[in-house]
Amino acid sequence: MTDSPEAHDAAGTGPTEIPQGGTDAPPSAAANLFDLRTIIAVLFGVYGIVLLIMGLVSTSTEDRAKTGGSNLNLDMGIGMLVVAGLFLLWVTLRPLKPPTPAQVAAARDDGPPAH
Repeated sequence: MTDSPEAHDAAGTGPTEIPQGGTDAPPSAAANLFDLRTIIAVLFGVYGIVLLIMGLVSTSTEDRAKTGGSNLNLDMGIGMLVVAGLFLLWVTLRPLKPPTPAQVAAARDDGPPAH
């Protein structure tokens, strides 16, 4: 550890430069996998498949009478699969991007003052 004054900021609390390594790298597969849009798409997809199967397999005339004649499980299953597809399309067309060094510096300057 060095104690040179140029290695610390004006308050003497830490380094003055942000390490720039990795900011040009594309986001990892793990970052895209745990993107909230992907998680929501998977949840809608799983529930949509369950409702689709339930609508195709176990719908009785009594169930249809309760919903006014429509197969609600089938309809909602198809709707949820469409929503899941839209979320996956969104993830594909607008992938996550790491912040640029200028954005990181601006965020650091806009933060609350240090104590």
